[in-house]
Amino acid sequence: MKMKMLFTTLLSLFFAATLYAADVVPLVIDQPGTQPQEVSNLESPDKCDNCHGGYNTAVEPAHNWRGSMMANAGRDPIFWATLAIAEQDFDGAGDLCIRCHSTAGWLAGRSTPTDGSGLAAGDSDGVECDFCHKMTNPNNTEHLGEMFDPFIANDPITGEGYYGSGISSIWGSADKLGPYATTNARHQFMQSKFHRSVDFCGTCHDVSNPAVGNLAHNFGAQPTGGGVIADGALDGTVDTKAAFNNPPYAYGIVERTFSEYKSGLVPQTLVDDYPNLPADLQGGALEAIYNAATKFGTKSANYADGDPRYYSCQSCHLRPVTGQGCNKNPEIRDDLPLHDMTGGNYWMPSAIQWLDNQSKLRLGGGLTQVQVNALDDGALRAREQLELAATLSVTGDTLKVVNHTGHKLISGYPEGRRMWLNIVWYDSNGAVVREDGAYGPMDVTVNGQQLTVDTILDLHPATGEGKIYEAHYGLTQEWAAQLLSLGYDPATPLSYDRVTGAVDFTLGELGAAPAGTEQETFHFVLNNTVVKDNRIPPYGMSYDEASIRNALPVPADQYGNPGPGQAYNYFDEVTLLPPAGAASATIDLLYQPTSFEYQQFLLLANKRANTFLADEGVNMFDAWLATGMAQPHIMASTTWGTPPATCDAQAPTLFTTTPGNSQVTLEWTDEASGDPNVAGYKVYYDQAGKAQLVANVGLATSYVDTGLTNGQQYCYKVTSYYDAGCESPFSNINCATPNNQGQTSLNVSKVETGKSVTTGKGKNQTTTFTLTSSFNLGDEVVVRAYAVDTSTGQPVSGTTMTIEISGPETLTFTVGPSGTDGMVEALWKTQTPNRKGNGGTTPGSYTAAVIQASSAGYTWDGVNTQTSFTLQ
Repeated sequence: MKMKMLFTTLLSLFFAATLYAADVVPLVIDQPGTQPQEVSNLESPDKCDNCHGGYNTAVEPAHNWRGSMMANAGRDPIFWATLAIAEQDFDGAGDLCIRCHSTAGWLAGRSTPTDGSGLAAGDSDGVECDFCHKMTNPNNTEHLGEMFDPFIANDPITGEGYYGSGISSIWGSADKLGPYATTNARHQFMQSKFHRSVDFCGTCHDVSNPAVGNLAHNFGAQPTGGGVIADGALDGTVDTKAAFNNPPYAYGIVERTFSEYKSGLVPQTLVDDYPNLPADLQGGALEAIYNAATKFGTKSANYADGDPRYYSCQSCHLRPVTGQGCNKNPEIRDDLPLHDMTGGNYWMPSAIQWLDNQSKLRLGGGLTQVQVNALDDGALRAREQLELAATLSVTGDTLKVVNHTGHKLISGYPEGRRMWLNIVWYDSNGAVVREDGAYGPMDVTVNGQQLTVDTILDLHPATGEGKIYEAHYGLTQEWAAQLLSLGYDPATPLSYDRVTGAVDFTLGELGAAPAGTEQETFHFVLNNTVVKDNRIPPYGMSYDEASIRNALPVPADQYGNPGPGQAYNYFDEVTLLPPAGAASATIDLLYQPTSFEYQQFLLLANKRANTFLADEGVNMFDAWLATGMAQPHIMASTTWGTPPATCDAQAPTLFTTTPGNSQVTLEWTDEASGDPNVAGYKVYYDQAGKAQLVANVGLATSYVDTGLTNGQQYCYKVTSYYDAGCESPFSNINCATPNNQGQTSLNVSKVETGKSVTTGKGKNQTTTFTLTSSFNLGDEVVVRAYAVDTSTGQPVSGTTMTIEISGPETLTFTVGPSGTDGMVEALWKTQTPNRKGNGGTTPGSYTAAVIQASSAGYTWDGVNTQTSFTLQ
């Protein structure tokens, strides 16, 4: 029986200080949903690539997914370095991490030992195709995944599904689940409404720690949370633990991206309603989604089948493009989700590649050129995504920062990520008077070695002299005392001096501090409180909903200080304090995906007692140093006054995109003729407002993009540049379809008839196709036709044909698409007369002829290729 219990004591902790890899997952780490080895038909992404890749990198699922952090979650070196600390802090906690970072490995039962040493090389692909395309709604309102008592991931009374922490309900049969009701897939498929749901991505993007949620005195929740049902014990049974009696948002805060989103008005807003949003909110990501879904306002944003399109995670992170979902010539859709899942991590692809070149990737080494290209493309998209997240404007001495996303700005696992204002003040002569939020070199000592690293120089800026947007978690004094009573080492470092690397605060010091004391620390698996969170809320974030979901700012009186029934501001207003003599300023909003301070912790906190994970902190730190130290990216810029000119490169005009056979020829205006600073041009594919670099063409004003797939649409945009740090905005976008005009020709090389003949019995039974032109009544007549390219003689896949059988009876079949051999097949089951000799198919001479053929990128030569056969 469930009971609401306050934490009073912890039972003895089975914690071995030298064993950092559990073979059995602790009960307080277990979570509901489909369990390991309960589904066995998950397929490798490599198999999916056979159809969903290799034909158009601008829109195809395979290439764009492979460049995402979801596809590389198992390679992610920060994951591995953090896992090492988590296993030190709570033996067995690694299972929680692996559940999201290697979905196939976890479902296959390879997450034990919990340090990841049991994972296979193929598990490095992280969040795989089959995981997402076999997920069902855990509230059981549609398809029923594999969930067995007591591992049911929903509330038995309210029916509320548990969305978060990798809790998933996986479809157990062979079908792939997706949003379309009809498709000509070569595999079993089934429509799933859940795949368009605003709840779908909550599966992984609320993260909660069930151990802290069950054990800590405050259950790891904010004071305003809605209460937690937990037994407060390490042992017992799973059905009394926090994870089995509460939605994930109720306890153990680690990450609340999904709850931030659900607390706001964005998921309740139709994309078609974009023009009705507040004026300062129109722009950025919300505008990009609207433009992609409506083709710049020329159609409804709703899905092609009439389903309403809301501002969902999918609408932003899988924006709709026009194209085909596979290479088997399916229909061209204008609401095809671009499977790039782009976030803001532009730096990790370079770290992964550097570690791979050093043979130091913990999992998934030996990257192919295809994977490298995809990672590079993903890094470019991440930078663009960041540039759509916020806008800046200045009125007088007030700077306004507007959040254009559906979650807090910044989002995701907050530790190590930060966003800040960099303001450079100039006098009337253009000389720098002061810089706020300066980022630059700092001399430090790391493990006895003198280094110069780049970081924010002032982590605690004075009011009006810049601002850092960040979240920091920590431990309460009460929780520290409880951990100490269980045998945790009082010397455990909670933080380090960032200059000297010396331990500057320990678990023992926190435990001895006054009640109510909190201490920031990167020990995420032990953290039970949010010490600071000044990230900007999303549009319409409800105080009430954010309270229940433990997603409030900390302190909660920021951004308008709303009370119950009210909503937070979706913007921040910062008062600027110009220094004496300032005449102008440049203002940049900077983002950094991982800081020196976090990298320092991952390096120094690793005790190296686990052989498998001993070097992960070192490897991660080396990669950080070697790849630019995660150099900050400018998300948005504005000015105060009129500062000195910086980059003034102008966008070219792309005036022609001419299709040809497997190619498109582009031409654009010559910006260099009027601006001697222009050093060249770059050509990009446009991906619903995102970009994929095609070529750096120097000073040429035309380019021929070759090796394309006929019949596929390709969209382009161009920039000019002065140097690596100065590139113009994008040009206009033009699209073309190779061979849309003047297509190459196909013909039907032959038509033949035959029948399938079965020989042998049981295991020795075989069926073969036998050519024949003579059939008996009751036979099944098999008509085969073959499409070939008239210029090359090679088979043409993806061809659909209409075959007419004429004679004493006439009938028509539309068949296809053809396979790689160019063949299509029509089956005519003839009928024998009944016992009285009545009915049945009319015998006689027949002709089978192809009367129509079509394939993207080709025109049919119109020849009615045919063959004759008899039926007796």
